[in-house]
Amino acid sequence: MTYPLLRRISDPRHLKALSHGQLAMVAQEIRAFLIENVTRTGGHLGPNLGVVELTLALHRVFDSPTDSIIFDTGHQCYVHKILTGRRDLFRTLRGTGGLAGYPQRSESRHDHVENSHASTALSYLDGLVKARQLLGETDRAVVAVVGDGALTGGMAWEALNNLGAAARPAIVVLNDNGRSYAPTVGGLADHLTALRDEIASKNLFRAFGLHYLGPVDGHNLPALEKTLRQARNLRRPVVVHCVTEKGRGYAPAEADENDRMHGIGVIDPTTGSAPTPSAASWTGLFGKEIARLGAEHPEIVCITAAMLRPVGLHAFAQRFPNRVFDVGIAEQHAVTSAAGLAMGGLHPVVCVYATFINRAIDQVLMDVALHRLPVTFVLDRAGITGPDGPSHHGMWDIALLSQIPGMRIASPRDTAELAAQLREALTTDDGPTALRFPKASAGPDIPARNRMDGIDILHRSERRPLDLLIVAAGTTAIPALRAASIVERHGYGVTVVDPRWLLPVNPTLVHLSDRHHLVVTVEDGVRTGGMGIALAQACVDARGRTPVLNMGIPRSFVHHGSRADVLARCGLDGESIARFALTALTTTRSAVSEGRSR
Repeated sequence: MTYPLLRRISDPRHLKALSHGQLAMVAQEIRAFLIENVTRTGGHLGPNLGVVELTLALHRVFDSPTDSIIFDTGHQCYVHKILTGRRDLFRTLRGTGGLAGYPQRSESRHDHVENSHASTALSYLDGLVKARQLLGETDRAVVAVVGDGALTGGMAWEALNNLGAAARPAIVVLNDNGRSYAPTVGGLADHLTALRDEIASKNLFRAFGLHYLGPVDGHNLPALEKTLRQARNLRRPVVVHCVTEKGRGYAPAEADENDRMHGIGVIDPTTGSAPTPSAASWTGLFGKEIARLGAEHPEIVCITAAMLRPVGLHAFAQRFPNRVFDVGIAEQHAVTSAAGLAMGGLHPVVCVYATFINRAIDQVLMDVALHRLPVTFVLDRAGITGPDGPSHHGMWDIALLSQIPGMRIASPRDTAELAAQLREALTTDDGPTALRFPKASAGPDIPARNRMDGIDILHRSERRPLDLLIVAAGTTAIPALRAASIVERHGYGVTVVDPRWLLPVNPTLVHLSDRHHLVVTVEDGVRTGGMGIALAQACVDARGRTPVLNMGIPRSFVHHGSRADVLARCGLDGESIARFALTALTTTRSAVSEGRSR
């Protein structure tokens, strides 16, 4: 398509000269553009199809970037990016070096907040409005766009509590489509339904001290503009309640009852189907296994934070609907609720993306671990996730959880180990356990040569000295074995082990380390504070002499790209591991020879 009107818009100011008839045509072109491009690259299609008119209205009423428009989570920012001069970059969406899938300050002065964790925008709003007032910039409006799903997070209500108690001109635009991924849950969802149907006897937002405007049709541009202008002119905290339809204008998304095509891979734009069947995923295989174990163990209950299907719990929920709890986007509540379930004699399984366990570390520490409660945390999307970027890489979990007394952390290398270690975790009754796996297709199983005190020996060079021990966490076993074959060609003896349970450090692993000349640990978590550092410390404590060198993700915010590209960029492919080990072996051998010659 040529997009005759859209191609003339490279700045939000260009919208102000258009009639409402022309804007309706622009909205059609934007939807066609999104369908054409996002089906080609993958990304968040459904949320953006639902905010076309709302985003147009925001940029008509407010003057970005002088006025600040903040998107909670940010996955619904594609329309904003199109209107702010980035339309031609959509062919690179979420690819290495390409357009980010979330707001990114380095891309545009129109982007303010990069954090793509939900329920934060209202706190940014509160702080920015205070800053505008203190600096005398009261003519600069601040608007936060937040979904009804994100309002299920407690942090949003902490912010509303503060916003409503002040007289500052903070504008909250509630994008109410009745969903996060799945339909929004809980008492808030019921209240918003009553507000939409105009049957509510009370208004929660007014009770918090905010003015309330709405509900307004989120696809009616004149009505949206009128209401937003009214909100701006109030000069006080206000909620503008906009009712939108996720996936609007694309029949396959509108027909998708699961999540209205919230996030998609590459699909056929006509049918909405993937061109080839996807391979079995770690998430899907976990889902089958937890449902199977649920049939054997009635004490197992599962908790999710608004992500029932994305974390693989759909099959479990179908079989055991009374034993699964969707708490909304409320990870802190999920963990402490799990603690209560464990106190009551059950074994809760908290299923979240690895990046989102960051939000509930205090609850894991003080509410679960302090009481030595049997709660299992299943961390999906662990390690490098790829195209979703810094906020979604699950790279911090090992370092954070490693500081929690009594925490046991497993990282299966294949799906056979996933099943085995999940079963082991669910039989642990004296403290918390965590099981982490990546966002990836599940490859073939990697057999162990033998098991030594719980450690799997994956490879051992025949009739060679014990030069190098590679300790591979989880799926890094694949590149570690590749590295071993390269290092062996240089005449060194190599052992590759999978510790299975990364933490606490197995004493046998310390003993095995001391039998080799060099140890290299490999993990897909942040290098500082991970498994490798823990092993190095354990070896020092045992007065071992073998150097322990650590490979992992650097302590930095890692940009988006394909998972393979990002892992290679972090030095976690087989060739990079081999180069690192060979350099270290050469140095170690030279140091040993020099020491002997003295």
